Amino acid sequence: MKIGILGGGQLGRMLIQNALKYDDEWFTIDPAEDAPCSGISNFTQGNFNNYENVFDFGKGKDVLSIEIEHVNVDALFELQESGIKVIPNPEIIETIQQKILQKKFYEKHQIPSPDFQIIQNKSECSFPLPFVQKMNTGGYDGKGVQIINNEQDLENLWNVPSVLESLVDIDKELSIIVAKNENGETKTFPVTEMVADPKLNLLDFNICPAHISEDVQDQINKIADQFIKAADSPGLFAIELFLDKAGKVWVNETAPRLHNSGHQTQDGNANSQFEQFYRVLKNLPLADTEATGFSGMLNLVGEENFRGKVKYEGLEEVLKLPKTYVHLYGKTETKPGRKMGHINVLADSREALLEKLIHIKSLVKVVS
Repeated sequence: MKIGILGGGQLGRMLIQNALKYDDEWFTIDPAEDAPCSGISNFTQGNFNNYENVFDFGKGKDVLSIEIEHVNVDALFELQESGIKVIPNPEIIETIQQKILQKKFYEKHQIPSPDFQIIQNKSECSFPLPFVQKMNTGGYDGKGVQIINNEQDLENLWNVPSVLESLVDIDKELSIIVAKNENGETKTFPVTEMVADPKLNLLDFNICPAHISEDVQDQINKIADQFIKAADSPGLFAIELFLDKAGKVWVNETAPRLHNSGHQTQDGNANSQFEQFYRVLKNLPLADTEATGFSGMLNLVGEENFRGKVKYEGLEEVLKLPKTYVHLYGKTETKPGRKMGHINVLADSREALLEKLIHIKSLVKVVS
């Protein structure tokens, strides 16, 4: 089967690495000539936001998918009409890539999500402080999101179409990954707890299974069911959630693709999110998602003040540790905050896992 992926980054790379045990032809497109997928797929250097590039790339493929949501959906609609299978469908990609449409989708389907106001420019802002501003398009890995705490912060409001959203009094940030194949079979991975880097506003490490009550688990199961029914599309979706201090779960946002919060599944579950997504693309029976114990993941990101050819300090020390698995993304250049790899860790208890993750974080530095 000829499988095309829009985007040639680390998510596509790990998907293809996992799928090399099967028999398929993989095609990727990315603007960077040295993209992580360039050496392990039939690679096209091109712009996945450009109609012609996407349409030309998609022609002749058996199935077309994404590893980043910021792609040209008009071309995907056209390709779908011409008989090419697009997973997930262009409708749900279009809904998710625009924060305004995404919020309206949650409202329409009664999926719990914080109160919001939609603005086209900053003069329309009449939302009570404090709030979060999310740009309608282009946000990624914490970019395009800012917290407006007080009157003074209002001066920094971006003058672009945005969603203004109530600030949740967060107890925990959680994520659930749910998959659905064309036969309608669905499977979810255990809920993961995410710990963010407060400075970079992106995932620092995650812990699975999350430490949550039965009631919170029930709320999350209901949200996952509501979402997958409403999305009405095969695919793999990462639903990012807030648990507030009163014990209520809210949807923050959803990614219609493989996700950073599922990386620990490579070594901590019966099957990984990458195996699951492969099976979705091929409409195969979905994989067993059971966790084998406590697992966690630490992101390897470029240190501040370092740009250029990447060097990993401390990896040799990490490789001496038991039940510790290094995954590098094949990126040659580092810059501050750039995701360069991750380390998965297994442990017998939550406490041991956290201790190990914190220790590894102190050992490794991504420099140039």
